[in-house]
Amino acid sequence: MRANFRMQRLFLDGGLSAGSHIEAEPEQFNYLANVLRLTDGAEILVFNGRDGEWRARLSFPSRKRLMIEALEQTRPQAQAPDLHYLFAPLKVGRLDYMVQKAVEMGAGVLQPVMTQHVQGKITNLDRLQANAVEAAEQCGILSIPQVKAPARLRDLLDGWPAERRIIFCDEGDEGQNPLTILARIEEKQLALLVGPEGGFSEEERSLLRSLDFVTPIPLGPRILRADTAAVAALAVIQAGIGDWR
Repeated sequence: MRANFRMQRLFLDGGLSAGSHIEAEPEQFNYLANVLRLTDGAEILVFNGRDGEWRARLSFPSRKRLMIEALEQTRPQAQAPDLHYLFAPLKVGRLDYMVQKAVEMGAGVLQPVMTQHVQGKITNLDRLQANAVEAAEQCGILSIPQVKAPARLRDLLDGWPAERRIIFCDEGDEGQNPLTILARIEEKQLALLVGPEGGFSEEERSLLRSLDFVTPIPLGPRILRADTAAVAALAVIQAGIGDWR
């Protein structure tokens, strides 16, 4: 069932069922009442990542309180995306963009990875989560990706499950076409690894290329910024061996 993009969508933490009431958080109250200027009786779509999407009605029991009543389910809960996105942090503005686009492109897990040439840092996981929620609200997504704490690349690889293949964007690869490489991958559980602006170090490239569960791919003849490479690689993976098929 396709998403309804004519109605405002809102993520809620509470459980959703017919007749359930959830009080809006202060930020949600401000957005719905003051920014969108919705009034008593207005209807929106709500979801919590567990109970599907629901049509809901707003009511204002007082000037500073907003209640949201679930009326009927409009879409059942879909299976959460299984693609893991591993990324070296970027500077804040571009990191926000990259996280939002990764969610839009079907990432189910967001894993910051600290590499030798990393230029950004993760100081606030709540900000990453908020960007993931915003992307889900805007794009009709029913599941909220899991945001994991930053991990060093070597530590992540040491404990990596061999059944989940890592596809890493290798800027040093001399090839141009990733599709023929992706076509040879048989695993269904996948992860994408995109490095920092400075690229992976030679030590990191050698380590990644030595592991049986890692597949390097090129991204064509052009040099891409890390956030652009993320979108391009996610699109190629989803089209070639992911859920676009």
